[in-house]
Amino acid sequence: MEKEKEFYERLNAKGVSRRDFMKYCTFLTATMGLSSSFVPRVAEVFAAPKQRPSVVWLHLGECTGCSEALLRSMYPWIDELVLEILSVDYHETIMTASGHQAEENLHNAVKKNEGKFICVVEGSIPVKFPGYGRVAGKDFIDIAKEVVPKAAATISIGTCATFGGIPAAEPNPGGYKGVAEALGMEGKIVNISGCPPNPINLVGTIVNYLLLGKLPALDDKGRPLFAFGKTIHDSCPRRSHFENDEFVEVFGSEEAALGYCLYKVGCRGPETYNNCAVAKFNDGTSWPVEAGHPCIGCSEPSFWDTMTPFYEEL
Repeated sequence: MEKEKEFYERLNAKGVSRRDFMKYCTFLTATMGLSSSFVPRVAEVFAAPKQRPSVVWLHLGECTGCSEALLRSMYPWIDELVLEILSVDYHETIMTASGHQAEENLHNAVKKNEGKFICVVEGSIPVKFPGYGRVAGKDFIDIAKEVVPKAAATISIGTCATFGGIPAAEPNPGGYKGVAEALGMEGKIVNISGCPPNPINLVGTIVNYLLLGKLPALDDKGRPLFAFGKTIHDSCPRRSHFENDEFVEVFGSEEAALGYCLYKVGCRGPETYNNCAVAKFNDGTSWPVEAGHPCIGCSEPSFWDTMTPFYEEL
């Protein structure tokens, strides 16, 4: 109880009421596909966690955009997530250590928590020319082979880590692949795709693991069904305009101002599985289609090759 009281006091100091926090927990619970009866238990994961699992976050062939998206998340803030819920023992972007000390942290975290830590991988892996990506003199593929099999669970975050992303676009001279494919571990790694993915899908996956002791149900591409079970088109607020043949054909037109469907200017919503329309970005503020930009299908495999040229109807 004392720990829970301190948690709410910290929230209050940041200008967030207990009511606002419970609204977030309700939203997160619904996003995870759980009934409302789980809301108090989800809140407890944040307010009074029973455990602080070790997290080893690897950066491979990526732009760090997925980490940047997470760093801008709220309820919980990144400091609450790192310091109170998780024990992030290795993350190249946010940790103070560097050089030999950073490598020592990675080695110690894996050795100490083998079989118990959560591994989050950001970025794809070059398999044709492994030397295209290295950290501390080790190729990305060797780092992944050394760390991933020793984790209790592995989450690939972002389309680069899940499906190869932009680095794997044609002609792909480095032979970049998603982590599961590069390691031959399809079906054993959770894929949270998106460029970048919504942080709530990572938080929801981790909370599911802490709350229920297992990872969420996955689709045939290894993605959590609670986030990737429906297409953008299924939940799009512009869907009625699609059904009524009301389309934007030119950006800046009257139809665009009226919020008509963006399919004819290249929206890939019908071919893209994600919960963007429901979860939105920047803590539920907005998302591309709401802002007037068509979906580009960034959470799908090979989107840079199969969804282009953008702004043209498929």
